Amino acid sequence: MTTWITICDTCKREGWDAASGQPTDGEALAALVEAAATTADNVRTRRVSCTMGCDRACNITVQAAGKINYSLGTFEATAEDAEAIVEYAGKHAASETGQVPYREWPQGVKGHFVSRHQPLPDA
Repeated sequence: MTTWITICDTCKREGWDAASGQPTDGEALAALVEAAATTADNVRTRRVSCTMGCDRACNITVQAAGKINYSLGTFEATAEDAEAIVEYAGKHAASETGQVPYREWPQGVKGHFVSRHQPLPDA
């Protein structure tokens, strides 16, 4: 089953300057996550504008149908953060329920979890 990494591409970390002409922090993170996910099994990415977690920018969600889903935040647009996100999403995809034991979490996602969402009921 496919796990989706949804990346907020409008996230702006403290200090981001619109006048700089640089992409938002979320756009930069999205590009890094997309690149890291190209070889990941059962992991896909998508961008959305605003996940309403502005105080915790940069934000992503890890989601799959019928599984527990997660919101994570306070990432930086670095290759290390992107790789940790994709590694965690791969473990989520491999899990029957979406739950990944803490001991298996990549170091780069520890401390970034914001909320957990139970799967929607079938009916």
